Amino acid sequence: MIAGLKSMLSFEIGHNPKVVKRPERLRDFIPAPYKGVLIISADFELAWAWRYAKALGGRTEAAEAYARIARANVPEILRLCEAYHIPITWGTVGHLFLEQCQAGQAGLAHTEIDRLPYFENKYWRYAEGDWFGHDPCTSWRENDAWYAPDLVNQILASPVEHEIGCHTFSHIDCSDEHCPPAVIREELAACQKAADGFGIKLESFLFPGHTMGNFQAIKACGYTSVRVNYANEIGYPVRDEFGLWRLAATAEIIMNPKWPESYNLYRFRKIIKRTLRNQAVANLWFHPSLPSETVVPLFTTIFQYANRHRGQLWVTTMRDYVSWLNHRAPAQGVSKAVH
Repeated sequence: MIAGLKSMLSFEIGHNPKVVKRPERLRDFIPAPYKGVLIISADFELAWAWRYAKALGGRTEAAEAYARIARANVPEILRLCEAYHIPITWGTVGHLFLEQCQAGQAGLAHTEIDRLPYFENKYWRYAEGDWFGHDPCTSWRENDAWYAPDLVNQILASPVEHEIGCHTFSHIDCSDEHCPPAVIREELAACQKAADGFGIKLESFLFPGHTMGNFQAIKACGYTSVRVNYANEIGYPVRDEFGLWRLAATAEIIMNPKWPESYNLYRFRKIIKRTLRNQAVANLWFHPSLPSETVVPLFTTIFQYANRHRGQLWVTTMRDYVSWLNHRAPAQGVSKAVH
């Protein structure tokens, strides 16, 4: 109760997410005639995110249970996107592009990719075995927790122009502390090779598990932007020394169990309202494996409110927003409100 009240107070006084001070040249970040920009991004990973999760104790069946939830949720989220014409940047684990794979030398999967050394971070512990030891080395029809070409095709077939971004090939820790540059370069090369089969050029990068680092290597692999999670912000992108646009995360789309459902839904409407009032950029993000019973209330609330303010709010993808940033041209392809 006390923790819930404290977090509600933090939100009400504007501490989480923090509202960043407006820059002097506001129109360098917010295209006329809009008063704000909304980006929604997904960490699309199925079982790959949960293999070494401390909370699950490394249980493969628990990781696959999260994948089943995500598989049930993705079509419903796409349906709601189409109802309100809301595009999403789907940060996709590269292995999900594959229809199948097979073991190579010594029975190991993906021997062309260097492995992370053993490590432990806040959420994961990788201390034994092979990094790809959970890979079933079969096909998506046999083990659809580890492959998802069918879901990628559903996203691409949508009348809404979604973006397919990158979430590494196997959901690695990208931090400089734990990830040698050679590993992330090989992971990203494998991602693009797999995406080529769908005619996709990967441009936007979403760090797995808030493990940020290797920015120079990411830029060298052809990416134009990254989503960063230093703190929750309603603010503005920053172009780093490598030429990457860093877009700050604003809030995760999930029901906080410390709050009533009504307050959770109010909070997301308020975030969009603050984004417009402060003429800023919001980047809401989610895991498709969020509890299924929360999908409709959460996404309907956010999508309806965003749609209602289309005249003031540019709802776009990371790719299209960064393209505008790089060219400083009027926003193109912004849809009309859906009534």
